[in-house]
Amino acid sequence: MSVSRFQNMNHVFRSAAEQWAQKPPQLTQNQEVARLYRKSLKVLLSWVVDRDVFNEKAEELRARFDTERGCSPAKASRLLKEGRKELFEWSHPDPYCVPWMPGGSLFMRNPPLPKEVCFPDGDAPDDFPKVLLNPDMSPCKEETGKAATGTVIVDFSTKDMY
Repeated sequence: MSVSRFQNMNHVFRSAAEQWAQKPPQLTQNQEVARLYRKSLKVLLSWVVDRDVFNEKAEELRARFDTERGCSPAKASRLLKEGRKELFEWSHPDPYCVPWMPGGSLFMRNPPLPKEVCFPDGDAPDDFPKVLLNPDMSPCKEETGKAATGTVIVDFSTKDMY
């Protein structure tokens, strides 16, 4: 695990997080650009409260991404690096988060009970949901890197889940 991901944690929490952290998936360059664009929109939403202003700034942001579409792979790598740096510089000190995510006011307020608690004898009905949920109430999926099938560590300072 890279230390930079856990650099703002104390050494005890960092060692626990490194034990349980899931490996990030290998992404194509298009996926990296899409993630950078999405994170940029989320950072923009943290800074801009008015929806009309947000839509205007989001269009400007989309135009910046569209002007460089189809560039060479070397230039795309450089632009990704610059984009990540700019995203870091514009990061909000207290980012907006939806209420049911870590750090939100509804986080784990009414989590579903485990199957073993609901049906201690093991006779669950056929229509009982077989989907496992993460602490943020999203479905567990191995391909997304968010498969909380075991212990999950929630860092409330960054509002992330490992």
